[in-house]
Amino acid sequence: MKGVSEEIDLKQSFKAYDIRGVVGENLNAEAIEAIGAAFVDVLSLSGKDVLVGGDMRPSSGEFAQAFARGATYRGANIIMLGLISTDELYFASGKLNAAGVVFTASHNPAQYNGIKMSKAGARPISSATGLFDIRDLAQQYLDEGLPVSGDVPQGSISERDVLADYAAYLRELVDLSSMRQLKIVVDAGNGMGGLTTPAVLGDTVLPGLPLEIVPLYFELDGTFPNHPANPLEPENLKDLQAAVLEHGADLGLAFDGDADRCFVIDERGLPLSPSAITALVAVREIARVQAAGEQSPVIIHNLITSKAVPEFVTKSGGTPVMTRVGHSFIKAEMATQGAVFGGEHSAHYYFRDFYNADTGMLAAMHVLAALGEQQLPLSELGAEYEPYAATGEINSEVEDKAGATARVVAHFEGQPVDVLTMDGTTISASDGSWWFNLRPSNTEPFLRFNGEGRTAEIIEPIRDAVLAIVRETNVAN
Repeated sequence: MKGVSEEIDLKQSFKAYDIRGVVGENLNAEAIEAIGAAFVDVLSLSGKDVLVGGDMRPSSGEFAQAFARGATYRGANIIMLGLISTDELYFASGKLNAAGVVFTASHNPAQYNGIKMSKAGARPISSATGLFDIRDLAQQYLDEGLPVSGDVPQGSISERDVLADYAAYLRELVDLSSMRQLKIVVDAGNGMGGLTTPAVLGDTVLPGLPLEIVPLYFELDGTFPNHPANPLEPENLKDLQAAVLEHGADLGLAFDGDADRCFVIDERGLPLSPSAITALVAVREIARVQAAGEQSPVIIHNLITSKAVPEFVTKSGGTPVMTRVGHSFIKAEMATQGAVFGGEHSAHYYFRDFYNADTGMLAAMHVLAALGEQQLPLSELGAEYEPYAATGEINSEVEDKAGATARVVAHFEGQPVDVLTMDGTTISASDGSWWFNLRPSNTEPFLRFNGEGRTAEIIEPIRDAVLAIVRETNVAN
């Protein structure tokens, strides 16, 4: 490869935790080849195995091949995993103790693609742990060409299918074989959940479970012909909600494009919040490890999950630990604390038994097990874990994010509140009746608001007042 793609500026696609960009504009095969070579060189992977897989996006196959070319040129032995979900990569990286990449842009629109990377053992790679070093060396290779061949022996390429092993491992962690019969609707959004759901919950790879699965959009299609594969947006849940009601299902599951996140709908067609799922799974995981003799197991949650999460953890005999938003922070804290489980408001769920990595499928299996081992409907089972009223995340487009936050802080000065600046600014009532967080986006001109109160009547006026201050346009100098 020669320096033929100088127009590609990798700073546009390398983010804090992964790589994402518009195909042909921010990323092309030449850039991916350079990234593959830099990945091997920065992480000293010459002579070692490197796992490569991709999702169903039209460019993922081409990009996987380009990455393999660059990586083998620098001496890595590539194991091609084929079509995989992101959590399949984490499984393979942990099981095989090998670094790897998956080509995906998660929930982003069809014109995007990107890369999620992992060190051996499913350890995360972020801007603080080598991602930007890979970017800078890849840019050098892209502009100047790869080093002259001969300083390292050419690596090899082989293939391996990990789907069956992945499915079997998840079933070992959560046994669904003896629960009551459930009918579930699963919306894969034409993403990788269309491959992993039949393997893990169906009978395409392993014996069937007491589950009747009604599939929605299981066809792998990276153009997303039915709706965007982003269940965080309520509009994208409408088909699932309608299908749950139409089929009289016990619950619905919605996966994002790379199937590492899962959202849950109850039998009434209403969503169960990720905070409620975090609390439910935490209680189950605490009980499991306590039965094995573990004392005060640690549960990680980010600072904008419901305060019900640490309350349920404490009540169950666990130790809650709060961290910043973002998977690299969660995974680092999981490893440092030896935490058994971690959850985020964005429906990322992390498990110690899954190499401290996130997997929406395993969280979904916990929900199925909790529902299937008793007779209550999910709406009643889940209500216990959602005692408070949450606003959800509300974005405001603000150029001066620091100034807007300062105005909000000034508004609450002299009032009985506590202020935390761990990740953005969190202001909470001293009597515990409400809290909210303002957190600036790192990549967009957005200030993100999340709030919660004992009741909607308590938090809604706070929400409206804060948003009015944030969105002021004519502020006196």
